[in-house]
Amino acid sequence: MYEKAAKELFAFIENSPSPFHVIDHMKTMLDEHGFIGLREDNRWKLEAGRKYYVTRNDSSIIAFAIPQQAYRGFQIIASHSDSPTFRIKEHGEMTVESLYTKLNVEKYGGMLMAPWFDRPLSIAGRVIVRDGNTIQKVLVSIDRDLVLIPNVAIHMNREINNGYKYQPQVDMLPLFGEADQKGKLLQIIADQLGIDAGQIIGHELSLYNRMKGTIWGADREFISCTKLDDLECAYASIRGLIASENQENISVCCVFDNEEVGSGTRQGAASTFLKDTLTRINDNLGFTGEDYLSRLAGSFMLSADNGHAVHPNHPEKADPSNRPKMNGGILIKHSANQKYTTDAVSAAVLRMICQKAEVPYQDFLNHSDIPGGSTLGNLSNMQVAVPTADLGVAQLSMHSPYETGGIRDVYYLERMMKIFYDTAIRLDANGNFQIG
Repeated sequence: MYEKAAKELFAFIENSPSPFHVIDHMKTMLDEHGFIGLREDNRWKLEAGRKYYVTRNDSSIIAFAIPQQAYRGFQIIASHSDSPTFRIKEHGEMTVESLYTKLNVEKYGGMLMAPWFDRPLSIAGRVIVRDGNTIQKVLVSIDRDLVLIPNVAIHMNREINNGYKYQPQVDMLPLFGEADQKGKLLQIIADQLGIDAGQIIGHELSLYNRMKGTIWGADREFISCTKLDDLECAYASIRGLIASENQENISVCCVFDNEEVGSGTRQGAASTFLKDTLTRINDNLGFTGEDYLSRLAGSFMLSADNGHAVHPNHPEKADPSNRPKMNGGILIKHSANQKYTTDAVSAAVLRMICQKAEVPYQDFLNHSDIPGGSTLGNLSNMQVAVPTADLGVAQLSMHSPYETGGIRDVYYLERMMKIFYDTAIRLDANGNFQIG
């Protein structure tokens, strides 16, 4: 059961080397299960009992299922499609003393840079192709080991193990080929797509780690894979939506882009994407603006993004009284400074959902002397203000190109999210949540 869930997650991540591929893969999953694709630039004609999805920038998606009866509210899970990486710059090929060709890249998001060295990497994203007066967006993934960021040998930098400040413009540029390979990158992409390289008039290309996911440990209790943050949550949420049915509330799955750089884009969690979608759903079903606001007040959201397990070599980095571990179940994330949206009420709702799903749960709080990161719940609430709990599962090596988690947590997360969507959450006449 646990290994099956982990291997299915690995397969999803392996086929999702960029946010564009994540969303394309999700669209395929949704199409196979009867969801109907919508476009933001067209009028919508929604029907009760049907399931839909809409994308923005091809890197964010919102999928939703409408019940047969008049809806009472929205039950939302939000996660993100992006991960820290290196983006290839325009005019990105550089020669080195007539010896090599390397690629000029810049950091995307806050990452651990050292683990990117000396491992097989390739390139994925999208290119913009001109066809007469039309420009087309085309996904590309070079499915072979293509580039590598080489370390400097210990003999040439004998102080490296005493601490080193990496300079992205100097240390992190990947080796692409010998000097005569300059100009070949777009040609390689064009050959794969079967087009002329001159048709490519733009690109958004990034590096991705080629190492496959693995199950390991004394009892095969751990997993390691690229992009566990946050594709583990994104995949579980879309699987949960597909497998669930809610007869009272509209189930909504949001996967936003650009969380790792602040979410302040038109396809990010701070954008109007969710608000625009929910208001259009409400209007299409024949309800008023007043109806929308009252139903929104009785809705509930889960902001899903992984958190940190106690580190085996640095346990002092974690909070002294909250000690989350891998395979400990759903991580409920709290912050007095509101880095996370969870309050006592939303935490209680989430605990009841976990109990109903029969999965364990644990609490995460940052060490008071070590500020933690933020996530997408609060930013999304700036546009769509609903009671929200932040959650994830515990992992190690967050923002490394190869992260580690617990094998049982993959199953726990997917199970909990299905039960969340299955369970009608509503406010009673006294303003108290009922978990029905």
